[in-house]
Amino acid sequence: MTAPMDDDRPMEPEGATIGPQTTPFLHRIRVRWGDCDPAAIAYTPNIPAWALEAIESWWSHHTDHDWYRFNIDRRLGTPFVHMRLDFRAPITPRHALDCEVRMTRLGRTSVTHEVCGYQDGVLCFAGEFVAVFVEAGAMTPMSPPEDVVERIRATAAVPQGAG
Repeated sequence: MTAPMDDDRPMEPEGATIGPQTTPFLHRIRVRWGDCDPAAIAYTPNIPAWALEAIESWWSHHTDHDWYRFNIDRRLGTPFVHMRLDFRAPITPRHALDCEVRMTRLGRTSVTHEVCGYQDGVLCFAGEFVAVFVEAGAMTPMSPPEDVVERIRATAAVPQGAG
């Protein structure tokens, strides 16, 4: 699945782009021994899974809907079309993994999140995750429901000079 071509145009609520959150949402993960590889650091495939877990917690916190409720109750899917992760330091069970999630862009049919993972104040990974809003089942792009946009708008900054 690819992102729709018109998605480069920002959603314009009252003339302003819905742009990055100024305060990150924090999701804490307990890293366990079983999450590690033979080198005693986090098994690499767990890291994007933890980032996605943090994004789902962001949705639950800001909209009162997790991905299950969106898909089943609202027929709204948010499949990912782009993920990028940069690894900065090893993750171990020694400390909690604090994932900071920021919504950086809400477009007409997509949403972009930044997730940064820290252990004991040290940046371990940083990533960008782009998902598109689709009608569940049909997988056709759609705009997010207005009540969802309103809840996200309440958490985001309006760009300087807008409004």
